[in-house]
Amino acid sequence: MQTSIKDKDKRGTSLKPLFRLFHYVKPYWLEFGGGLLFLILTSVSGLAFPKLLGELINGGKAALDSGKNTHIGWWLLAILVTQAIFSFFRVVLFVNVTEKTLAALRQSVYNHLIKMPMRIFLQRRVGELSSRISSDITLLQEIFNNTLAELIRQLVVVIGGLVLLIMTSFQLTIFMLLLLPVMVIVSEIFGRFISKYAMQVQDKVAESNTIVEETLQGIFSVKAFVSEFREMKRYREHTNEVAKLGMKGGTQRGFFTSFVILGIFGTLVAVIWRGVTTGVASGDLFSFLLYSVFVATAITGLAEVFTALQKSIGATKHLFDLLEEPVEPLTDLSTVAPQHLLRGAISFKDIHFHYPSRADIKVLQGVSFEAAPRQKVAIVGSSGAGKSTIVSLLLRLYDPIGGEISFDGRKGTDIPLSDLRMQVAVVPQDVFLFGGTIGENIGYGRNGATTEEIIAAAEKANAWEFIKRFPLGLDTVVGERGIQLSGGQRQRIAIARAVLKAPRILILDEATSALDSESEKLVQDALDKLMEGRTSIVIAHRLATVRQADKIIVIDKGRIVEEGTHQELIGVHGGLYKNLSEMQFLN
Repeated sequence: MQTSIKDKDKRGTSLKPLFRLFHYVKPYWLEFGGGLLFLILTSVSGLAFPKLLGELINGGKAALDSGKNTHIGWWLLAILVTQAIFSFFRVVLFVNVTEKTLAALRQSVYNHLIKMPMRIFLQRRVGELSSRISSDITLLQEIFNNTLAELIRQLVVVIGGLVLLIMTSFQLTIFMLLLLPVMVIVSEIFGRFISKYAMQVQDKVAESNTIVEETLQGIFSVKAFVSEFREMKRYREHTNEVAKLGMKGGTQRGFFTSFVILGIFGTLVAVIWRGVTTGVASGDLFSFLLYSVFVATAITGLAEVFTALQKSIGATKHLFDLLEEPVEPLTDLSTVAPQHLLRGAISFKDIHFHYPSRADIKVLQGVSFEAAPRQKVAIVGSSGAGKSTIVSLLLRLYDPIGGEISFDGRKGTDIPLSDLRMQVAVVPQDVFLFGGTIGENIGYGRNGATTEEIIAAAEKANAWEFIKRFPLGLDTVVGERGIQLSGGQRQRIAIARAVLKAPRILILDEATSALDSESEKLVQDALDKLMEGRTSIVIAHRLATVRQADKIIVIDKGRIVEEGTHQELIGVHGGLYKNLSEMQFLN
């Protein structure tokens, strides 16, 4: 996936991504159109100044005596007041459109991110993805607030100024325009260099943000391995690369700005010389020079606008590349009832699988087994045998590359994805809790659950006893990833969350392997209650926890090597289950 995005970056710096942004502006076209109108009126009214000032000079003392100059003065004041009013409404309307548009864009990117399949998250770092919704969208704010307005204003000034220049002195205008092609050609060359550096800077910033996110998420490991200075060095190297690229881009912009200033003011000097030698009236020459300054300033501003646009193109391109990634076909079950309710029968038929990022490593090879409704099936084996991969396939986080998974005799791919996941609950070994309250974390199991339902779920999970001892009870904040709770407490909250979900299929992935004996007893008791009346898939290293399973499946190197009850497998001479069992129980 990353290579495809790099390939896209080679296509150039087309403005197409920026035009796609207007899809998000479309709902607010009335406000946007009003802002454009006030912007154009402000720019056009400003073009009257040089003409009126030229008339003041041409009129001289005679015009002052006749009152004409006073009349012109009132017109100048009226234009200033008009511009102030128009500018106020332009700013307010553009800011309103900007904030609404960026909110819609942020929501669109986040909604797309959260619906992307798991394989994308294996190929792209979380820090990189989160930077798209933060730094890239923040960069676009400048486009709508300032850059776009400046672009339009300066275009109006350039076009309107050229028209008025021709009306003032056609001869001088032609003379000045003969000097412009060189500036245009050089501007295009500089623009390409600036664009390249701008996009490289965006990529490096995303990489450095990834380092920050990774180290803060894994701060325990960083400190445990005394890696603070190693991470500081890694971040310093990346940010220094950002600075170097930024300075190279700054050098290019410096050359560009110097060239533009030299070209513009050199042109003005040449125009003055030409006007004086050809006898142009002083007032007309003054107006011509002011219009030239207006146009020159606008062209200089366009160069800055062009630089800002190049930066924005990079950010916009990355965003839309992300929005072109495929998403899962999910359904909002809060508004639509599930179409298919499961009884809980599961069938794996000749399943083959490898992860998208590791196609050379076969994780599952010809795995076949069945689980009847309300049956307890245990899957055991050594680390890396493929046990947790079966969990991912059951949730359809990935689809097998060969074979078929069915539920109640129906292909898993024929069941709406949200329907399937809504009826499957997972209690993992490494429980993830959100940084909110205990009540919010348990309530995550079912949208709209009442406080009474949350408490009932906590009681069934043997969690209510410790929750009610907290001064704030359900309103106790658990901290980032539940850091303020013990492992056993986090596990019981996860079980309460699963209880509230009321699944048809329950998956326990090493749910008690990291707990002490006292916590394990409480958690195991809660799990036993949770498994009643449900199809349960239990992934376990500790074989003592699966003796009572209706069926035990032993998996080794991606293949099922044994299957049966505890009593059946313990009697298999030289069997893998028997060997594992003897080693654990002897220890």
